[in-house]
Amino acid sequence: MAAQKTQEVEFRKILTDIRNGVIAPVYLLMGDEPYYIDLLIEALEKHVVAEDERDFNLTTIYGKDAEIPSLIAACQQYPFMSDRKLVLLKEAQAMEKAKVKLEGLADYVACPTDGNVLAVAFKGDSLNANSRLMKMADKAGAVIFKSPRLRDNQLDSVIKDYCNVRKIGIDGKAVEMLKEFLGTSLSKLFGEIEKLRVAGGKDMTRITPELIEKNIGMSKDYNNFELCHSLGVRDYDRCMRIVKYFASNPRQNPVVMITSSLFSFFLKIFIGLMSKDKSESSLMAVMQVPNQYIFRTEFVPALRNYTAAQVAGIISMLRELDTKSKGIGSNQNEYELLKEVIFKIFARR
Repeated sequence: MAAQKTQEVEFRKILTDIRNGVIAPVYLLMGDEPYYIDLLIEALEKHVVAEDERDFNLTTIYGKDAEIPSLIAACQQYPFMSDRKLVLLKEAQAMEKAKVKLEGLADYVACPTDGNVLAVAFKGDSLNANSRLMKMADKAGAVIFKSPRLRDNQLDSVIKDYCNVRKIGIDGKAVEMLKEFLGTSLSKLFGEIEKLRVAGGKDMTRITPELIEKNIGMSKDYNNFELCHSLGVRDYDRCMRIVKYFASNPRQNPVVMITSSLFSFFLKIFIGLMSKDKSESSLMAVMQVPNQYIFRTEFVPALRNYTAAQVAGIISMLRELDTKSKGIGSNQNEYELLKEVIFKIFARR
């Protein structure tokens, strides 16, 4: 979690500096999560060069069309009747042998042209910290920002913070539904939150499971989150109703994703059961459950209802389900396989 806080603070500081006119001559923006990179590029476009000067003092080059000598030449041209010129290299990863070619910027980065700003957006990976370009950039005081893809347990605080800034609340269950339906892509998550804000109207103050169900199409009662909850509280009938719903909507509920959710759930339970420190704060930390509401409603019952030996057996069954549902060693319908595993979970005492 500390790494996430560091990233957030760094991103916000860079963004605030850009908005306040504190502009560096070089920005190297990279990583697996494109959301923050895109926001910083947008801020540079908006604040470095005035709108009526962009025809002359803004040059945007895309990686698939980029040639390093031409890029450097653009960077070395002085601003036209302005204090600054901005050169953007977007989608730099699309260059053939991108990391090798970008090394050609090292000498320029070491001594950039006065008044000019170069920003490189490299998505999907990070440049080698030991490369000459990165060393020169660090030595010259360039802004280097790394944006790693967030892990599932980091998303709760990010989603809640995004909503808090916009003065709306969000239910713990709604957070889990968004994560389950959309994954870890911040662009997708925040995009859907904005759609929910519009759908909820100007008086909407909270994102609820009902709002998500109505506008995103995900059932608030029949989803992986609810299946895990039903297993945790050992509600067999509800589990079977959920699986029946899944089987009737296979495109939206592939067994491979269901199995992944169940595996993650029971792995957390196993870690919690094996932990020596049973305090809530300690269990939340080792199980990587940042949401107190979710911990108390979803995980506490499961910790009471299962033993470590039972969970170890369940994890083994889920591994076998994952293999069989992919057609390896079984021709049985994947939802029937899922029902069989759930039956065995409740049969184990």
